[in-house]
Amino acid sequence: METQMLRAAMDQLRRKGYLQECNKEVDPKFELGAVLKYYKNEVPILFNKVKGSKVPVVGALFGERDIYYEMLGITHEERIFRIIDAIANPKPTKLLSKGPIMENIITRNIDLQRMFPIPTFHEEDSSSYITAGLVVLKDPETGKSHVSVRRLQINKGNEISILVASPLATKQFSEMEKQNKPLEVAIVLGYDYSLLLASQISSETYGVDKYEVDSALRGEPIELVKCHSIDVEVPAFSEIVLEGIMPPNKREIEGPFGELMGYYGAVGPHPIVEVKTVMHRNNPIFQTAFPCREEHLSNGLIREVELYTSVKSLVDVKDVNVTVAGGCRFHAFVSINKRSDGDGKSAILGALASSKDVKHVVIVDNDVDIYDPSDIEWAIATRMQASQDLVIIPGALGSGLEPSHTLRGVTDKVGIDATRPLGDAARRFERAIIPGYEDIDIKKYLPGFKLK
Repeated sequence: METQMLRAAMDQLRRKGYLQECNKEVDPKFELGAVLKYYKNEVPILFNKVKGSKVPVVGALFGERDIYYEMLGITHEERIFRIIDAIANPKPTKLLSKGPIMENIITRNIDLQRMFPIPTFHEEDSSSYITAGLVVLKDPETGKSHVSVRRLQINKGNEISILVASPLATKQFSEMEKQNKPLEVAIVLGYDYSLLLASQISSETYGVDKYEVDSALRGEPIELVKCHSIDVEVPAFSEIVLEGIMPPNKREIEGPFGELMGYYGAVGPHPIVEVKTVMHRNNPIFQTAFPCREEHLSNGLIREVELYTSVKSLVDVKDVNVTVAGGCRFHAFVSINKRSDGDGKSAILGALASSKDVKHVVIVDNDVDIYDPSDIEWAIATRMQASQDLVIIPGALGSGLEPSHTLRGVTDKVGIDATRPLGDAARRFERAIIPGYEDIDIKKYLPGFKLK
C-alpha cells in the first residue's frame, strides 16, 4: 500500500471519515469552486464526475487545521517544535529509477485544458487556473530543490503564465535571462500534507532543500524520480507532472484572478512556462485548491513558528494564532504568561517584527482562547483601554497582497495589549467559574438537539 502523496492521503481521509465524494456532475467553471467555497474549503471533496472530462478532481484537502495536524501525526501543542526540528534537522531523500508518475509520458500535442479539468473560479478571472501546482526548481549552484505553490494561468495549448513571487526563484530566473537561457521547471499535482507544509518554508531564510525538510516531517525519505525531459526531481507517487521551461525575455499578461483576501489581484506581464512533457499516473486525479485557504493555512503554520520564536525571545508565550480570516498572515493573536508590566507591549513589538505582513496584533492572557474570536473580543472589551493599550506604527512596510497597502505602498500597524494588570488589581479580572462545568455531558439534557 502506498504511504506517500495524494492517494495515500486520500486513503487515510476515507478511513477517518473525512473525505466526501460528490457523484453529481459538476462544471469546472464556477460550480466546482462554489461547492468547495460553500464548505469553507474545510471539507475534503472528491468530485467523481466533472463536466467535459473523465478525470476526477479533489479539493479542500488542506483547509482544516485539526485534520492537518491529524494527517501529520502531531498535536497542536507539538506543531511548533516539530516544524522547527524538521527545518533544523532535514533528512535525506530517496531517488528511485521508476515510479507510478511515469506510467504515462506525453511529449506531443499537449493541450492542457483538453487533457485536464482545470477550474475557473471567479466571474472576472482571466482564464482557468491551476491553483494547487507545486512548482519545482533546482538551484544550479547547490543542487537543492526549491518547491513552492504558485498560481498558473492557462493561456493556450501547452503554454501557461506563472506568477513568480519568491526572491530565490526570481533571482534564479533573472540570472538565466541575463544569459539568454531558459529555466527548467516542473509543476507537481497530487502531493500530501507534509510536502505542502515543507513547500511553505522560505528557502532564502533557512537555506534548506524542501524535499529534505519533507523527509524529516514525514519520518521517512520522500521518494523521488528524475523528470523525463528536464534535470529536476519530482515525487514518484504524485499524480500529474508538467515539465517545461521558462523561456527568457518572454512575458504574457496574467490576471485578474480572485485571490488571497477575496479580491482580484493586479493584471500584469509575467513569465510563461512552455510545457514540453506531461507525465501522469494511470487514471490520474486532478488536485485543485479554491483560492487560497489551503495553501495559506499551511503557510500560516510556518508563520506561527516564526511568530512564536520572535515573541518567545521577549516574553513567556503560551500559544500563537496567525488567523485564517486574516489571510494567515495579516492578523496575529498571542497568549502570554504575563510576568512583568511591560510584557504586553514587548509581545506586540515581537509579533510585528516577526514578518512585514503582520498588520494587526492582539496580545491576551493565558486564560483566553486565541482560537475563539468571541473570547478575543471579550478580552479587548474588558481588558483594554485605548489611551494606554493601543500601539500604532504608521507608514510601515506591508504586503502587496493586501489592497489597502497598495494605495500608498505602506501600512499602518496596530497592536492591542488586552492583558490584565498584575498585582492586587488582577483580582478584578478573574473570570467567573462554574465548578464542574467542563465535566458535564450536555447531550444528556436535551438529547437530539443541536445548536446551529
